[in-house]
Amino acid sequence: MRIDLHTHSTASDGTDTPAELVRNAAAAGLDVIALTDHDTTRGHAEAIAALPGLDRPLTLVTGAELSCAVDGIGLHLLAYLFDPDEPELLARRELLRDDRVPRARAIVARLRELGAPVTWEQVARIAGDGSVGRPHIAAAMVELGVVPTVSDAFTAEWIADGGRAWVAKHELDPFTAIRLVKAAGGVAVIAHPAAVKRGRTISDATIAELAEAGLDGIEVDHQDHDEPTRARLRGLAAELGLLTTGSSDYHGSRKDIPLGHFTTDPEIYGEITRRATGAFPVPGAGGSPA
Repeated sequence: MRIDLHTHSTASDGTDTPAELVRNAAAAGLDVIALTDHDTTRGHAEAIAALPGLDRPLTLVTGAELSCAVDGIGLHLLAYLFDPDEPELLARRELLRDDRVPRARAIVARLRELGAPVTWEQVARIAGDGSVGRPHIAAAMVELGVVPTVSDAFTAEWIADGGRAWVAKHELDPFTAIRLVKAAGGVAVIAHPAAVKRGRTISDATIAELAEAGLDGIEVDHQDHDEPTRARLRGLAAELGLLTTGSSDYHGSRKDIPLGHFTTDPEIYGEITRRATGAFPVPGAGGSPA
């Protein structure tokens, strides 16, 4: 089984529609894919509707990537198989999503002050119906020739955390986020916890505290973790009794990482599905939940 538990669609900052995402996942030979758009579940219905038309069985895990911060350090929490209608978690996701527009507008304003001729209209066009975020702004900068690639926008010179055009956003306390996800029957995994090139990262001590608060796992096999980092995180997870996952963090053409670049062990996936009570994996094309 090939299992990719972290992907994005046009419902947030990916370039594949949810339907295209599941079709591309099936074509890539994946057996299970999780749709984890930023702070939203709006892509789930379209992805589910596309499953019966696939040429081969593919199971969809519904989820979201929640924006969190602790001690001024941002972190992302992958929430799997939660009840999307649970009122408190739904309200918090809406608050996170609604803050994205004023924050993006403020970043655009700072970029213009710095001489980058980005406009809100351009960013809004790129974002479309998705939850607007910095990758859309970075894409606008690439269009204008301000930077050569999206990654080059995420530097201290431009829109990286703490960068010249960076603007803080509303974020959940991760301890609160874990409580909400678990109360909604979901499973909580920290995304790319040691991705240092994205900015400051949380300490091992904080991960231990989150584990005590109910965290289920950490994403170990990720493009932003080198081999020594992955080995260290595996040891930490074993010490804390946490699950370890792997995934592509696929964003379509916005990043050069293909679907299935990293994958999750089937036994770990099985444990995630056993722990979840808020929702269940959705089989397609005659398949059954793996």
